[in-house]
Amino acid sequence: LFDAEGNNAFFDPNDPKGMQLSETAYHFLGGLIKHAYNYTAIMNPTVNSYKRLVPGYEAPVYIAWAGRNRSPLVRVPASRGMGTRLELRSVDPMANPYIAMAVLLEVGLHGIENKIEAPAPIEENIYIMTAEERKEAGITDLPSTLHNALKALTEDEVVREALGEHIYTSFLEAKRIEWASYATFVSQWEIDNYLDLY
Repeated sequence: LFDAEGNNAFFDPNDPKGMQLSETAYHFLGGLIKHAYNYTAIMNPTVNSYKRLVPGYEAPVYIAWAGRNRSPLVRVPASRGMGTRLELRSVDPMANPYIAMAVLLEVGLHGIENKIEAPAPIEENIYIMTAEERKEAGITDLPSTLHNALKALTEDEVVREALGEHIYTSFLEAKRIEWASYATFVSQWEIDNYLDLY
């Protein structure tokens, strides 16, 4: 984001937290983190998207942020000045870029308008933390299936407003049909693992 003078609104060389981020950046980040669970269906819109969002691989599955650490959902790349930015790492190539950007701008602006505080950054590798350590640090998981992500989407008015009623209802209807089709499909994996055994 840029201010009226064309300066990067996320950059503040005098940041007391030492990350050279402005209050605007921290509040935008607060909005991204607060709504992350609920906008996942938009960023990861297919059944197959959730085969990528599993622990232990490159894609993020934990709702957290950091500067140097590459395992959280949101990362702040090292570039500062005009290059200061936030990087949401979960977005799938199947996501509609126009809808995704609209939602991310809306939740970020909601964070700015409501001065939503970003949680503390997590600079250690989340993938090697125990479940207890993640819970203690306030780190939660993204939805693990499209079904769960769609349920979460229905609980967020900010994301719904960003989509508009027509896109919101059409998206939900199409994706519920997709999930129902997938849920009743018997895969080769199931045949290979269960047919002889049971």
